[in-house]
Amino acid sequence: MRTTLTALLLSTSLILFSTATLAVTLIHAGQAFTGASETLQDEITIVVDGNRIGRIESGFVKPQKGDSVIDLKDATVLPGLMDMHVHLSSQNGGPQTYLERFTLNEADYALNAAYYAKKTLMAGFTTVRNLGDSYNETVALRNAISRGTAIGPRIYTAAKSIATTGGHADPSNGMAMNIRPDVGPEQGVINGVAQAREAVRQRYKDGADVIKVTATGGVLSVAKSGQNPQFMDDELKAIVDTANDYGMTVAVHAHGEEGMKRAIIAGVTSVEHGTYMTDELMEVMKEHGTFYIPTIMAGEFVAEKAKIDGYFPDLVRPKAAAIGPLIQSTFGKAYKAGVKIAFGTDSGVSAHGDNAQEFGLMVEAGMPPAEAIKSATVTSAKLLNISADIGTLETGKLADVIAVKGNPLQDIHVMENVVFVMKDGIVFKQ
Repeated sequence: MRTTLTALLLSTSLILFSTATLAVTLIHAGQAFTGASETLQDEITIVVDGNRIGRIESGFVKPQKGDSVIDLKDATVLPGLMDMHVHLSSQNGGPQTYLERFTLNEADYALNAAYYAKKTLMAGFTTVRNLGDSYNETVALRNAISRGTAIGPRIYTAAKSIATTGGHADPSNGMAMNIRPDVGPEQGVINGVAQAREAVRQRYKDGADVIKVTATGGVLSVAKSGQNPQFMDDELKAIVDTANDYGMTVAVHAHGEEGMKRAIIAGVTSVEHGTYMTDELMEVMKEHGTFYIPTIMAGEFVAEKAKIDGYFPDLVRPKAAAIGPLIQSTFGKAYKAGVKIAFGTDSGVSAHGDNAQEFGLMVEAGMPPAEAIKSATVTSAKLLNISADIGTLETGKLADVIAVKGNPLQDIHVMENVVFVMKDGIVFKQ
């Protein structure tokens, strides 16, 4: 009798457990851009099982007992967007921005990063590549988001960028000698092959996912040149080779031609900004399979702010005025030349949460809307080597799903108003 009762209870428990696990979430989409093609599909149901897409069916599937339904019949559903160049820890706000390294503590940067990460997710960007912070705060934020104790996109972070002495990411630039810190490979400042390798290994030790190198001068650093080469060939090769040993890709900030060429030949994964990219360099990039992340928004932003007296330091203003306006035209040429282009904004220069404005600038420069969207989904997933999990809406992939009102293939600007965000099967905005 006891054996029969035990068997009955066990059987009932298994049935209840089985019924519970069969419950799914049905997303009823009026239209969908899956990324697997460059057209919209009408009236589909995305079946979300746990944190993955269980299947996709034509029409609106009727829910079974226990299923939940998300009604997006009046919207266009897309894969979660990806931004391959952000700086979550800060946001440019004029002259006071240059004082923050003297007035903010590590905790301040961490809290800023958490705030801006949430804004980024709510804008529909479910994955980002953070290319440079100050105190490894985006490593901690990445981990907190993964644990579920913070809200934000999936983060792939470079932690502290790697520069040479006086280079674009040298944190001691512009300081008086009596307060200038002693910086080296641990702080991301290197000179020579040995220190280059040490800096990569330190990033690995700190928990970075990727490596960021400032191969040329930059616009916003307090230094004279915005485009001179700042690494030697052997230093760049040492960084790339060491990064490869640790399974890490290398992103390189570069405006000037010579520094860009050295980095591409050394084998970096992506070139950021690429302002003075020539036709010859575009062919070299295609030959090496190098990705290009244009960051047009950042160029537009600094060009506009350079017109305002006092917004930038005197050393920065002419660089912003000269370099900023060129990025969009470089992007247009690179697209026509067939260079691989992934989506990136350099948000933190411009405002976090405005990332989708980059789409309009890309389309304005000649890229069709469908390709612009794929640059932020399919191509960005390829850059991160995570195409098996995200980048398209397909069976088996992680349930990163967003929605906009309207048809983005007819009006790309509807991407600037995301009305629904699901990341990893969890709804964050509806």
